Amino acid sequence: MICSTIIPTIGRSTLSRAVTSVLDQDFDRNKHEVIIVNDSGESLPREDWMASEQVKIIHTDRHNRSVARNSGASIARSMYLHFLDDDDWILPGAFRSLWDQAKASQAGWIYGGFHLVNTQGELIKEILPAETGNCFIHMIASEWIPLQASWINSKVFFDVGGFANLHSLDGGYEDIDISRLVARYYDFARLPEPVAVIRFGDIDSTTNYNDLVRQNRRSREKCLDLPGTFSRLHASAKNSAYWQGKIAYYYLASFRWNIKQRRLTKAASRAAYLLLALAVSGPNMRFPFFWRGVWQPHFNLVRLSLGRLMEQAYQNTDWKN
Repeated sequence: MICSTIIPTIGRSTLSRAVTSVLDQDFDRNKHEVIIVNDSGESLPREDWMASEQVKIIHTDRHNRSVARNSGASIARSMYLHFLDDDDWILPGAFRSLWDQAKASQAGWIYGGFHLVNTQGELIKEILPAETGNCFIHMIASEWIPLQASWINSKVFFDVGGFANLHSLDGGYEDIDISRLVARYYDFARLPEPVAVIRFGDIDSTTNYNDLVRQNRRSREKCLDLPGTFSRLHASAKNSAYWQGKIAYYYLASFRWNIKQRRLTKAASRAAYLLLALAVSGPNMRFPFFWRGVWQPHFNLVRLSLGRLMEQAYQNTDWKN
């Protein structure tokens, strides 16, 4: 078995479209399964796709999407796990392209681009992320590699513990959180083409957009606590002045937050890594892009004034990032 598509559902009418887009893939049916995790607390209406031998339906009865996804993954039999939401769908030929990339790569996470659409299905934008290899700092920076457009090696998924309990993340951000956990230990590989269509909007969404900042911080703090995080972050920056600046920023932001929470021991640890980040950045600190990475939302007024001056200075020199 090559791939298991896991679709948690709260019984939305778009479920059939999502399932059908997977079953219609030009892919060996004997090497692919679809696991529907019904978390609606009610019976699903009968549909023709339920008769397919590729489809399994299990029930989690109103827990949450992390529980539903982990439950589906626990019975999956495949080398790769694919998590698709019940209001999104896969483009024709996507699985064959993802499998070709998977065979050519040892990455723990394989992904392609995607079409972002509104609630009416109208195209907002085609997005083709470019992260490859060790992209840990990009994931810490909340670069979005959607689950819907990704295959995750099943061993990798269980090695990092699957999706976090939503309560531990203040209610959400579990998709970006798991991409961070995977990026801490494993590489990413990409397809330069769209493979999925993802609906964007608040209507009928299970995402709490009001708490994203707090959820992001909780996930990031957890990742900064992982052993070996600084070395992996430094390697992922690939000597880019901008990304080295971002590393410094995240340790600075964490230091300030832990001070406010009166977690002085952890704040001291973050301060030590901040100093190390500045030390290893070395000559890159003279480039404007380094300071663009550092001057983040906590320093908006400084960034708006100094950043423009630095950009103007950069345009008048032959400095390279």
